[in-house]
Amino acid sequence: MKIDVSKMSEEEAKKRLRELREIINYHNYLYYVLDKPEISDYEYDQLFQELLAIETRFPYLVTPDSPSQKVGALPLEEFKTVEHKIPMLSLGKAFTEEELVAFDKRVKKEAGIDIIEYVTELKMDGLAISIRYVDGVIELGATRGDGFRGEDVTPNVKTVKNIPLRLFSDEIPPVIEVRGEVIMYWKDFEELNREREKNGEPLFANPRNAAAGSIRQLDSRITASRKLHMIAYGIGEVEGRQFRKQYEVLEYLQKIGFRVSPEFSLCSGIDEVIKRCRYHARKRSEYPFGADGVAIKVNDIEIQQRLGATSHEPRWAIAYKFPAEEAETVVRDIIVQVGRTGTLTPVAIFDPVELEGSTVSRATLHNEDQVKMLDIRVGDHIIVRKAGSVIPEVVKSLPDKRNGREIIFKMPDKCPVCGSHVERLEGEAATRCTNVSCPAQVKERIIHFVSRNAMDIESIGEKLVEQMVDRKLIEDYADLYFLTEEQLLTLERMGKKLAEKILKNIEESKSRPLPNLIFALGIFQVGRRTAELIAEKFKNLDELMKASVEEILEVEGIGPVTAHSIRDFFDNPRNQEVIKKLKKAGVKTSAVEEIKEGLLNGLVFVFTGTLKNFSRSDAEKIVKSLGGEVASTVSKRISYVVVGEDPGSKLDKAREYNIKTIDEEDFTKLIGR
Repeated sequence: MKIDVSKMSEEEAKKRLRELREIINYHNYLYYVLDKPEISDYEYDQLFQELLAIETRFPYLVTPDSPSQKVGALPLEEFKTVEHKIPMLSLGKAFTEEELVAFDKRVKKEAGIDIIEYVTELKMDGLAISIRYVDGVIELGATRGDGFRGEDVTPNVKTVKNIPLRLFSDEIPPVIEVRGEVIMYWKDFEELNREREKNGEPLFANPRNAAAGSIRQLDSRITASRKLHMIAYGIGEVEGRQFRKQYEVLEYLQKIGFRVSPEFSLCSGIDEVIKRCRYHARKRSEYPFGADGVAIKVNDIEIQQRLGATSHEPRWAIAYKFPAEEAETVVRDIIVQVGRTGTLTPVAIFDPVELEGSTVSRATLHNEDQVKMLDIRVGDHIIVRKAGSVIPEVVKSLPDKRNGREIIFKMPDKCPVCGSHVERLEGEAATRCTNVSCPAQVKERIIHFVSRNAMDIESIGEKLVEQMVDRKLIEDYADLYFLTEEQLLTLERMGKKLAEKILKNIEESKSRPLPNLIFALGIFQVGRRTAELIAEKFKNLDELMKASVEEILEVEGIGPVTAHSIRDFFDNPRNQEVIKKLKKAGVKTSAVEEIKEGLLNGLVFVFTGTLKNFSRSDAEKIVKSLGGEVASTVSKRISYVVVGEDPGSKLDKAREYNIKTIDEEDFTKLIGR
């Protein structure tokens, strides 16, 4: 019977909300954790709509554990920093069975025990996350960050369907921190990328990137729209309860409402561990998610505590990494693609094969010399794999399977796109198209210009660039800054909302730092790090454009080939016209502005790890401009060690010398930004 919410009293609402939350949370657990739904989607939707109707009428009765909190909240301006009370360390890695045996020997020696009991769990390829519950209700969700400090992503964590907002069971400690991996299943990843491709948005490289990007959204409603899952693997901070075994921890996590690694196993000794690793390696392609190895942990928690940890990893656990999965297939063609610098790249097209959860049918062969070295011919049987579990690559050909009809590849003497002459300079592996107006080069240059490490213009992907160039809306990357909403709306699958978003992103890109702009220009031989070094010496683009080859050679790390390439780029009249257009559009062409001197007088800084909002060289330059000093090594004279993501051994030294460490947010405040 349908309840008339408009006639409901506050007391009736409170009672019904308690019932609905308990029922819905229970059915969420059955559906998202146990995969055993007891009611239909229609029945579930009716319950959820009733909950929303009551909470809409009585908004002050909404609680943090209400299922309604999974739909997302208003966007945040920024993420706050969270300090992990117990560090979230990463696992050491083993790539061979021999390394697992060596790990076991060390553990047995340090523990003083002949046979160690281990727990094995599938190692998920996702984003590490920590969730803190107080009295059974979710209070905080944080990313791993550098292991010591992460980002507060609580609103986003709440939207993940299989993360309980209130823990099950009567045995809930006052405080418990659950740790796990947020992942995206292969089918959901492919569906998300199809949708992004339709909307002309950049595609995610793999499910891990998609999961990480989804959790790190300032707008949690976007996170809620993504199909994410959490696999719990451990417990950090806990009050009022002790655990004796790792196996017991996993069973408890299941009991209180979490999904854990499928087929986790208790092993008596390293031989059983190795059997489990072989088993999971054989089955890896059957799992619906990305799994890159097996986590192996000492089961006895007292022994774990005795073994302790280094500053980076526990001594009682290790991750066995699966060997790269390989498959045999047949080359049907070798095509040639033209890149942004005119480089011709041979690409093998082969019969589709399944590798590590996805279908691949092409792989770059890099250059003519590589094709000859591997002896790859059209019609050959070949072995392919994914380098780093991401990028398809050809390992070798199988000459014994040739039938004599195979075709030897030859690099064309004309560009396959524009028909212009191609050349290969002496001493270089690359063959290049000589036509700077080649349409393929134009498209690739624009794609490079909008990429993340360049001008970072979101929502403009490869398909959108192709449309804009083919329809002659733009002829070079500077034309992006003169696009109008009316022009964008003529493109396929383009709506008003997306057009507005693209124009907003283009406008924001005008203030990117000088290294980004130099890198974005697409100068041959100038990568991101070289662009940073150039920006350190030349304060703005005008200075760089006037610089002689000799002056450019004064930049550390730049040799004659790169120096001549830079000079040739700026001598080209077409490039000069493009840069004029960039300036006319208001694109910032100067280095980071000088800040009031003297603020950091007498202070010495060391940087370790990757900063998000500064390049290392920019951060060091700011310190020097404020009167501070930058050192490359940690000693007792250091005032601050600035810690970014994935810090190195300098962080250990800082702790050893008891030197103050600060994160990027603290550094930003210190310099008055």
